[in-house]
Amino acid sequence: MDFEIRQINDDEISLAQSFLFDQIKKVYGIDRMPEYHYDIDDLEKYYLLPPRNNFYIAFNGDEIVATAGIRAYDKDYEIFEGIYSAENTASIWRLMVDEKYRRHGLARNLVGKMEEFARSQKYDKIYLHTHRYLDAAIAFWKSLGYEVTVEEDDYDETSHMVKNL
Repeated sequence: MDFEIRQINDDEISLAQSFLFDQIKKVYGIDRMPEYHYDIDDLEKYYLLPPRNNFYIAFNGDEIVATAGIRAYDKDYEIFEGIYSAENTASIWRLMVDEKYRRHGLARNLVGKMEEFARSQKYDKIYLHTHRYLDAAIAFWKSLGYEVTVEEDDYDETSHMVKNL
């Protein structure tokens, strides 16, 4: 398959939002929840306007088949206070690949684009969190050099990971 991966433009925001909410429903079994999906509701504010943030989409023809966002670290997790900051840490968000297009290198290529972008913006590291119940998620990130820093025993089986650039 021949995919096109590129930065999102303004005309594609609503398509990306529809894709993301569809994927969230399929993967997590939930509908749009503003307290968790505020960045999807306002992709422009979180990914397009800040100069050190970006959002990527992958197309198969005219169909969006994957997305990924990178932005300055903006969480307030007490366990990471003084470790990660918006100045030195990027964070990966919304890496979603439609199940019909998995195992074609899309996620790996999207992560490569985000890492390249993070280096160009002078970030020192990239933070992300994932969930242990997602098949192969931890193994995927480890294969790209990300390390688990904290595994929470929360309802969402959250694993926090980081990669130094």
